[in-house]
Amino acid sequence: MESINAVITGVGGYVPDYILTNDEISKMVDTTDEWIMGRIGIKERRILKEEGLGTSYIARKAAKQLIQRTKTNPDDIDLVIVATTTPDYRFPSTASIVCERLGLKNTFAFDMQAVCSGFLYALETGANFIRSGNYKKVIVIGAEKMSSIIDYTDRATCPIFGDGGGAVMLEATTENVGIMDAVLRTDGKGLPFLHIKAGGSVCPPSYYTLDNKMHYIYQEGRTVFKYAVANMSDACEALIERNHLSKEEIDWVIPHQANQRIIAAVTQRLGIPPEKVMVNIERYGNTSAGTLPLCLWNFENKFKKGDNLIFTAFGAGFAWGAIYVKWGYNGNKE
Repeated sequence: MESINAVITGVGGYVPDYILTNDEISKMVDTTDEWIMGRIGIKERRILKEEGLGTSYIARKAAKQLIQRTKTNPDDIDLVIVATTTPDYRFPSTASIVCERLGLKNTFAFDMQAVCSGFLYALETGANFIRSGNYKKVIVIGAEKMSSIIDYTDRATCPIFGDGGGAVMLEATTENVGIMDAVLRTDGKGLPFLHIKAGGSVCPPSYYTLDNKMHYIYQEGRTVFKYAVANMSDACEALIERNHLSKEEIDWVIPHQANQRIIAAVTQRLGIPPEKVMVNIERYGNTSAGTLPLCLWNFENKFKKGDNLIFTAFGAGFAWGAIYVKWGYNGNKE
């Protein structure tokens, strides 16, 4: 029997309308456009400002576009995985809300939390459900409303993050395309350097945690930078070696959009020329689990069937990895 693999058959995406510029941020905290561009490489980010809308709204918009583009019957969708760190609620899952809003009647759904590596982890997870032979159509979404966990008086973090997300359809194939291999790792060393202190079971919400701004992202940038560059590079190298790929055979590298300097350092270490690296951080900032699918959404028309793609990400935990994807269709098919 031919072995089944999972292939991406379509992409959808969504970013909110409101654009938060560096000039606007420099009115909130002591910073400048030059400093932000030089240090992080971000010009603007999108913010979901409407009252009462959360990550499920972004996820739903991306998934709806995906369903339309792939001409999928909603009743045929077996599974929805939403990678997010900014769920609408502690429970129920954001994925369950997406199912209800899109009228998906035959799915099961769950959220996955690996912060900036969330989409990477969810993609491999979704692929394995397809490979099992029991699931035919799986939607994997990476979506975040990062603005909901940002302190806009903290100049170290507020310029970095934005809101947005993307979605991909995974389907079964017996062709030599799809999610070919993955190197995923978690070491747990990252807790002191990147976290939200309060709101979980260790430190539940209280007047004290609110007064002391303990519900926002805390990041020690230098340490995270160092670990991110080393671990993303190592994961990509391991993947390239294991699959006997030469650097010339890699058509595109799609890195997590955390920081322009991290992206440059990783791809330099790998010896991949900048023109093969997908970057949209300047427009969207770091949308955590949203960055990889947003890159796919932006650059889909550049892909050709059979292209070798390397995805890589690094996030809190620390959690990181790389995935090798052989692209399944010509992106300019529409």
